[in-house]
Amino acid sequence: MFAIPGKQAVNLTPAAVRQISSLMEREGAAGLRIGVKKGGCAGMEYTMETAETQDDHDEVVEQDGARVLIAPMAQMFLFGTEIHYETGLIESGFKFRNPNVVDACGCGESIKFKDVETLDAERRAAAG
Repeated sequence: MFAIPGKQAVNLTPAAVRQISSLMEREGAAGLRIGVKKGGCAGMEYTMETAETQDDHDEVVEQDGARVLIAPMAQMFLFGTEIHYETGLIESGFKFRNPNVVDACGCGESIKFKDVETLDAERRAAAG
């Protein structure tokens, strides 16, 4: 696990909590699984899906009834991220405010993260 004792891996805004809770109820899901995968013009993309069950190695974040399951390979890239849900006239969706992103494409769908060594050094420094 890529965790710091006493600190949640991600934080959810009230709007994200409402949306995730609604998805969990509507789908009968155990939570919303988030991850990252290779793709897009900047190199990586976020993934999201409702999950029927929690995997043994998922990092679980529960906040006000909403549950986020972070896939093992994504934990170091998502640590410290705030997840928000925005509703607009043209589009609505989850937005990630991620301090580990160093670059993003113009549309915001594809991101580039700090290298693994930098992320690990920052985690160790934060853990004290």
